[in-house]
Amino acid sequence: MPKLQWLRTARQMRSTMVWRTRIVFWGGSILVGIIATILAWSSDTAGLIFHQFAKDSFWFPLLVTPLGLIFLAWLTNNFFPAAEGSGIPQAIAMIQISERTIRHNVLSLKIALGKGIMVILGLLFGASIGREGPTVHIAAAICYSLPRFARFPHHAELRGLILAGGAAGIAAAFNTPLAGIVFAIEEMRRGFDESTSATVLTAVIIAGMVALVLQGNYRYFGSVQATLDIPEMIVAVLICGIVGGIFGGLFSRFLVHGVEWFAPIKTSYPYMFAGFCGLTLAILGIATDGFTFGTGYEQAKHVIDGAVDSVHTHPIYPLSKLFATLVSYWSGIPGGIFAPTLSVGANLGAQVATWISSEQTTAIALLGMVGYFTGVVQSPLTAVVIVMELTNQSSMLLPLMGTALIAEWVASHFCKRPLYRVLADAYMKPIPATKHRN
Repeated sequence: MPKLQWLRTARQMRSTMVWRTRIVFWGGSILVGIIATILAWSSDTAGLIFHQFAKDSFWFPLLVTPLGLIFLAWLTNNFFPAAEGSGIPQAIAMIQISERTIRHNVLSLKIALGKGIMVILGLLFGASIGREGPTVHIAAAICYSLPRFARFPHHAELRGLILAGGAAGIAAAFNTPLAGIVFAIEEMRRGFDESTSATVLTAVIIAGMVALVLQGNYRYFGSVQATLDIPEMIVAVLICGIVGGIFGGLFSRFLVHGVEWFAPIKTSYPYMFAGFCGLTLAILGIATDGFTFGTGYEQAKHVIDGAVDSVHTHPIYPLSKLFATLVSYWSGIPGGIFAPTLSVGANLGAQVATWISSEQTTAIALLGMVGYFTGVVQSPLTAVVIVMELTNQSSMLLPLMGTALIAEWVASHFCKRPLYRVLADAYMKPIPATKHRN
């Protein structure tokens, strides 16, 4: 080690300011892991409570879901105006902008707290949403707030901390550390460079370890064993890539255009529109025996477990779940699309398995999951890595990559730009801290 570098390192080791910065950053990363775990437990419990009541009472969703979405729209409009939607577009946008006031509004701890609470309430009311995107938003807000407690380098405050929080959020939410890093590079790459790589890696490791300690060494969908013969694999990869790209691209297109189309209605009649969305979700959920409510985890898990004869593999499920997720997002309530997207993809894969008369439902469900997920977000590396880590499945790396590349190409013909980057554009302009509507 050169003498000057050694002296610089020695000074840093003795510096109280440097150690304070490190301790604050480590503490923030630990907090991300804790919050992600609490949100996971609370969201799962809220979903189970709603499903139990909906199962016992036919009228429960018709009453609770519309009123619940109206309440969430009221909270969002009046107290947490930057908390709507996924949270990933907000994190991406905040890396790119230079206006400090906008970042403070979008990444405030108040918004983070409100978003977490409202996501839990959204699942308690039966919305088709996920917690993973909001976890990214909350984690980015936590890390962005750290300079209040210690002095950070300028580049770390503006980009590295937000980026590290987003990556740590994905890692802790799914117990997928590699996916967190790949997500940071692929989805938030404008903020990822040599100066931020160590920050991202440290946050992912610490938050992931905390989540691992609290939740145990688990896989989101369990350890999956799946293989395909070469001829069957080629056919399945082509079909899942094309089908996933088409449906994923259409989902993104409809989501983006729906946000634009319904914006005037939401501005003029926010609560009436939220109530209508809630009523639509309730009717759709009742028509599908409750399958479209919540995250869709159970439906995806049944398919991945090879439950080919289960009611969870009903042909209407993928389309109805897709539509329910669109309606939930259009309503303007906080909630992500990660978990519902994985669920739709797994069930699309199950349908493909029946089309080609394959008995390898699990393997083709994984291909469908990657294909549709890639079609929606157009991030093939993130899709492949996250599915591999969620299922502890690495033997299908090549077919998963092939499916993802085909799906990305197909989806790009329906939605020219990746979904999260299109949605991020909405946060490039000032967002008032509060809104009051009568």
